[in-house]
Amino acid sequence: MAGPDNIIIGSHVWVEDPGLAWIDGEVIRINGNEIHVNTAHGKTVVTNISKAFPKDTEAPPGGVDDMTKLSYLHEPGVLQNLATRYELNEIYTYTGNILIAVNPFQRLPHLYDTHMMEQYKGATFGELSPHVFAVGDAAYRAMINEGKSNSILVSGESGAGKTETTKMLMRYLAFLGGRSGVEGRTVEQQVLESNPVLEAFGNAKTVRNNNSSRFGKFVEIQFDKNGRISGAAIRTYLLERSRVCQISDPERNYHCFYLLCAAPPEDIERYRLGSPKTFHYLNQSSCYELDGVNDAHEYLATRRAMDIVGINDEEQESIFRVVAAILHLGNINFAKGKEIDSSVVKDEKSRFHLNMTAELLRCDAQSLEDALIKRVMVTPEEIITRSLDPENAVASRDALAKTVYSRLFDWLVDKINVSIGQDPNSKSIIGVLDIYGFESFKCNSFEQFCINFTNEKLQQHFNQHVFKMEQEEYTKEEINWSYIEFVDNQDVLDLIEKKPGGIIALLDEACMFPKSTHETFAQKLYQTFKNNKRFIKPKLSRTDFTISHYAGEVTYQANQFLDKNKDYVVAEHQALLTASECSFVRSLFPPLPEESSKSSKFSSIGSRFKLQLQSLMETLSATEPHYIRCVKPNNVLKPAIFENFNVIQQLRCGGVLEAIRISCAGYPTRRTFYDFLNRFGLLAPDVLEGNYDDKVACQLVLDKKGLKGYQVGKTKIFLRAGQMAELDARRAEVLGNAARTIQRQIRTYIARKEFISLRGAAISLQSYLRGNMARKIYDELRREAGALNIQKNLRRHIDRKSYLTMRKSAILLQTGLRSMTARNEFRFRKQTKAAITIQAHWRCYQAYSYYKSLQKAVLVSQCGWRCRVARRELKKLKMAARETGALKAAKDKLEKRVEELTWRLQLEKRLRADHEEAKAQEIAKLQDALHEMQSEVEEAKSMVIKEREAARKAIEEAPPVVKETPVIVQDTEKINSLTSEVEKLKALLLAEKQTAKEAKQAHATEQAKNVDLTKKLDDAGKKVDQLQDSVQRLEEKLSNLESENQVLRQQALSMSPTGRALAARPKTTIFQRTPENGNVVNEEIKKALPNPQLTETEEKPQKSLNEKQQENQELLIKCISQDLGFSGGKPVAACLIYKCLLHWRSFEVERTSIFDRIIQTIGASIEVADNNDLLSYWLSNSSTLLLLLQRTLKASGAASLTPQRRRSTSASLFGRMSQGLRGSPQTAGFSFLNGRLLGGLDDLRQVEAKYPALLFKQQLTAFLEKIYGMIRDNLKKEISPVLASCIQAPRTSRASLGKGRSQANAVAQQALIAHWQSIVKTLNNYLKTMRANYVPSFLICKVFTQTFSFINVQLFNSLLLRRECCSFSNGEYVKAGLAELEQWCHDATEEFAGSAWDELKHIRQAVGFLVIHQKPKKTLKEITNDLCPVLSIQQLYRISTMYWDDKYGTHSVSSDVIASMRVKMTEDSNNAVSSSFLLDDDSSIPFSMDDISKSMQQIEVAEIDPPPLIRGHSGFSFLLQHTE
Repeated sequence: MAGPDNIIIGSHVWVEDPGLAWIDGEVIRINGNEIHVNTAHGKTVVTNISKAFPKDTEAPPGGVDDMTKLSYLHEPGVLQNLATRYELNEIYTYTGNILIAVNPFQRLPHLYDTHMMEQYKGATFGELSPHVFAVGDAAYRAMINEGKSNSILVSGESGAGKTETTKMLMRYLAFLGGRSGVEGRTVEQQVLESNPVLEAFGNAKTVRNNNSSRFGKFVEIQFDKNGRISGAAIRTYLLERSRVCQISDPERNYHCFYLLCAAPPEDIERYRLGSPKTFHYLNQSSCYELDGVNDAHEYLATRRAMDIVGINDEEQESIFRVVAAILHLGNINFAKGKEIDSSVVKDEKSRFHLNMTAELLRCDAQSLEDALIKRVMVTPEEIITRSLDPENAVASRDALAKTVYSRLFDWLVDKINVSIGQDPNSKSIIGVLDIYGFESFKCNSFEQFCINFTNEKLQQHFNQHVFKMEQEEYTKEEINWSYIEFVDNQDVLDLIEKKPGGIIALLDEACMFPKSTHETFAQKLYQTFKNNKRFIKPKLSRTDFTISHYAGEVTYQANQFLDKNKDYVVAEHQALLTASECSFVRSLFPPLPEESSKSSKFSSIGSRFKLQLQSLMETLSATEPHYIRCVKPNNVLKPAIFENFNVIQQLRCGGVLEAIRISCAGYPTRRTFYDFLNRFGLLAPDVLEGNYDDKVACQLVLDKKGLKGYQVGKTKIFLRAGQMAELDARRAEVLGNAARTIQRQIRTYIARKEFISLRGAAISLQSYLRGNMARKIYDELRREAGALNIQKNLRRHIDRKSYLTMRKSAILLQTGLRSMTARNEFRFRKQTKAAITIQAHWRCYQAYSYYKSLQKAVLVSQCGWRCRVARRELKKLKMAARETGALKAAKDKLEKRVEELTWRLQLEKRLRADHEEAKAQEIAKLQDALHEMQSEVEEAKSMVIKEREAARKAIEEAPPVVKETPVIVQDTEKINSLTSEVEKLKALLLAEKQTAKEAKQAHATEQAKNVDLTKKLDDAGKKVDQLQDSVQRLEEKLSNLESENQVLRQQALSMSPTGRALAARPKTTIFQRTPENGNVVNEEIKKALPNPQLTETEEKPQKSLNEKQQENQELLIKCISQDLGFSGGKPVAACLIYKCLLHWRSFEVERTSIFDRIIQTIGASIEVADNNDLLSYWLSNSSTLLLLLQRTLKASGAASLTPQRRRSTSASLFGRMSQGLRGSPQTAGFSFLNGRLLGGLDDLRQVEAKYPALLFKQQLTAFLEKIYGMIRDNLKKEISPVLASCIQAPRTSRASLGKGRSQANAVAQQALIAHWQSIVKTLNNYLKTMRANYVPSFLICKVFTQTFSFINVQLFNSLLLRRECCSFSNGEYVKAGLAELEQWCHDATEEFAGSAWDELKHIRQAVGFLVIHQKPKKTLKEITNDLCPVLSIQQLYRISTMYWDDKYGTHSVSSDVIASMRVKMTEDSNNAVSSSFLLDDDSSIPFSMDDISKSMQQIEVAEIDPPPLIRGHSGFSFLLQHTE
């Protein structure tokens, strides 16, 4: 892959390593053909330059999903890619169209659930991540499209996961063309249920595997012409017959022998068995048991499996009897007889086993003995019987054992096929081949020779297929490939199978000669093939030989080749078992034609093996092959362990490396023009600058570098082996030169930066010194200015101090003079105050006497008032006790409670009014008392003034000397009494203030109680409203139940004789309203109702009435079939239908055809599924009409059970009138005949609907859901093709790789967003259409919510399934598109968009995770809690492991976070948590009729004008009256 010129110092290469197979490193020295490599582990390795392979340093960190995309397609590159993907739990990888599956040894259920099957169904091969479903889908699509059968070849050693892969393939094929099998079991289940039986009889322990299949299994899944599974069959090939008689240590024989020896005691006794060590066919090896396997339990499990596949107890008994017979047969030994070349049974032990064999096979013991030791030769003259020597007798015994066992195995396969069921008319099949892989042990015998011969044949088929695929790729790209040499292994096949000189032919020839030995056979081989390059003779052995197979050299030991190849078809054995008394044994050996049963014929296992192999190859050649190579990553069968040597060996044995060798013979490296220019465009910058096409630019780059032998296809560049390494070497040289240029510029930049830094430091130092000098000069100037300031302030302080001393002395003199004047003034005022005090005491006495009288009156009034308040509080407590009663549960009790609450509300109002009135009276009384007290105080004041005047006059009139002393005494007493009275008045005033304060507090308390009572009244009113609403909802639900029951009763009646009898009754007479009787008053209607003339059913009037009604219906149907448009935002057709049906009383008749005709008209109108305008028109009409019916119709009899009560109208005239009309069945049909009354009662009254009306409502509901689903699905279909382009950003043109392409980039950016703008345009068109047709905003919101959910599911699932989408640039692209959708939601407003934006939460968070920087620094907690709280661990793990950055080269999250995610995923799988990482689209109807009723406003049908077609018709005059 890499020439010496391509590896230079600094190149990254792969070199061989004894521990890791291959290890990467960097070349540090080159000495001629030897290179010194510093490995990644720090060691230095010296190797030949021809043994080093270049490493792609720019390979994605997560590997590539198709190894043909590898820059270097060699062994270490393939191994590293598989190991990298396996570490990320990416177990599938393509190599072209070959799938490599690495066994994870753990459950990964998210890879195989139904969501994943849905994603791969119909997907182009290679579009999604590699998967076994992709191979199955490719086979199925090829079978359907081309009509040719396909086959899937699953190969690999035991433990590699072949059976599990086969199971997944059959599950997927059953999903694509599934048909349930017998008894509810699928074909896949029946095939898998047969595995335990086939494994028990066809699997054995080998040197490497404990459960190795020793036969090939080809499962045919049969399909009919429609692509549905019609049957299945299991074909088995190449059973290893020789293992029955001969095994090598430490291998085992087939499992069934050991299972039978571990059977329950009764079975062992029945078959006379014992330990496996006692049987010759088992004790040739020292291995009798398997680790971790209980043969006794496996025996019971095998018996149960036989029951499942349809093998009854009698057949099971016969099967194990035959197995026991084979064991006993192997213990029959022979000794020389009396005659020459004769033999007899050796001893009694052998005789016992002979008799047991005869007993178990139900044949004669003597006949069995004769068949083993004698032969009959038929000649034209006579029949000759001859004896066999002991050696030939043993060969005869072994031949019988092998024949019986192979016939038993074939019978089991046929029985399983009968149980599964085959389709003999099937034209197409998909076959799944599960066969043993290439084997190479220390000791390789005849079995390994046959197995490796089979794998050589399959490898030739595989090579031809790979070369064919290469040719198809080259032809598709239109390049010349005629000179490419096909790598073939035909020379090995000729060595083995060619006649007459092949190994098998020489082996058969040696077996036919009695005196041949393995030494003579080996010498014959040495002589025949001494010049064959594929045949090698070992130096130290005389019997071994080596064959150079495609997977490597294998040395075979020829010691037992002759014995294991002999397989006589003995006529005596056939005759013996055909005559058996056991029907089962006879069925194993049907009679042969007479001429073939007369003598024994030699038949070799090798020849038989070759014929069966030829049959298998013919079957495979008739089908289109698909290949799956299963790989076992380690021998300890544990997850997360990848053993390089083990995997490399399996890749060689599986032919994967051979396929790579075939690819390398042609053009192993293919690159699209874009990728090639993106990587190697820097080798010729002038080419990028030129305006060249990508194809021409690639060719110019290659020509400029002087490469020869490459090919330019239509879309790709094809490079020969080594050319990629040469280009990379030159690219590394260019990059190295560029790096040196960058380093030179960086060093210049650093030096200049240092110089500028030094210059800046010098300038800073100078600035500091100059500043220091300036600061010193400034300090001196500041000191001089400070001294001047100090002198000035000191002088000012001295002058101020002298001034303050003089001012203080002046103030002291002024203070003495002013205080003397003030004392004189004080003495005068003190005398005046004493006189005023005397006057005050007198006035106090007078007020106190008045207060005492007033206090008694206040106490009396307080007692009376408190009694009244107490009585009122008692009343309130009694009322509260009555209000706390429990509500009655039954409906009638609930209604009584409503009435009681209403009565209590009125009572509370009256009590409140009484309380307010009493409070007002009490306040008035208190105000009167206050006025009286004020008047009494005024009177007391006037009396005091009068008494003072009288006292003054008396003093003046009295003699001055004689009565001086008595007057003074009397005045003193009066002053004292007045003083005491004033004190009492003060106390009384304080008490009065306290009383007034208590009254205010009581008033505030009462006001608080009034507020509480008001709140209670409001709460009671709300409870009444809630109870009324609950009653109404219960009535509506009861009405719906009644309607459903009535529908069921009607259907039951229509099926029964009584129903037909009821149907034979006379029809209900419809009272047709006319303009003449349209204005009849209610009293006249009531009087006219019992009148026989109004209910007259004579033939003529009835006929004319029906004809008129039929004419009106025809006109209505004709009218609504047209586009009537909208009036005031209301659909005219819906309102017209409703008003006509209500007027004609169609809801209340037992039979009518009008409903069916309306439904048929709507159905005919929406037949064009893609006319969104028409669908929106009928969605608006059907929702409006359904809303009107929902609020109008109720089942018959529901009115008596659930009478309507409306609080807002029950007390009014119209409310009582409507209740009376509803309660009266006689007037129910005529209450709406008055035109003036109809418009007012449309929203109040309900009609007792009959069966046709209820059925019409159900049909209309179904049509509403259907129309909604059609609009939603049309929107999904319209945006679905665009979504495929929205998930992956289109690649920018090559022009963006050059310089100066800003204009081109702007055009590219505009093109990037075009797909998203197309979706926005589609959404706007649908929104505009639905709004133009006045579709309720509730339904519009639901349409867009489900559509955005669909967008979220499609984008998110595509992101998780396509690795190229999980990139940084793609995240930016999708984020920009989501911003367009967010802007649309904002422009559409919440009324119509609703929560649509929230439906995109998964893709929004996933894209947000893609475009964040520094992902390795994020912890798992930050990711799950902050960044992506909606995403599951499985989804986060998928995105994290698939992420790659094509823009900035950033990395995904750290390995610790990945490990934590794995632990959580393991815990979730152990806890049975769903581990599917895909989302499911919800296509259900997301609303109910109750939702529509709550969301839509009340419809006033009276405001709708009738259309012109019926405006002038007399039968529709009632429409005009309502309008007037």
